[in-house]
Amino acid sequence: QVQLVESGGGLVQTGGSLRLSCVLSGSSFTPFAMAWYRQDPGHQRELVARIDSRNNPIYADSVKGRFTISRNNVRKTLSLQMDNLKPEDTAAYFCNKDRQIYRSLFPWGQGTQVTVSS
Repeated sequence: QVQLVESGGGLVQTGGSLRLSCVLSGSSFTPFAMAWYRQDPGHQRELVARIDSRNNPIYADSVKGRFTISRNNVRKTLSLQMDNLKPEDTAAYFCNKDRQIYRSLFPWGQGTQVTVSS
């Protein structure tokens, strides 16, 4: 059974940092380009950072220079280091395959909530 489990969210003040982790089980990880997404209630799920199988990252303009995506293929783990957090970063964060490349994604995990207070 394929499963994604996200963790590391929490409540931080503006300017603070968090590190999110996502672990994949039940499937190979190495061949796939992966991504972090976030979603506010009432809004569509937004892709914030992508990383291909060769560790080349791409970021949404809204997080460029503040977020760093990385992957550990041995541990099947995707990480997101978030620095200089802003209230507009508040959302539930999810990981999955890069939807700009793949039509079929893994089943979505439960996500991890990030709340940034002003």
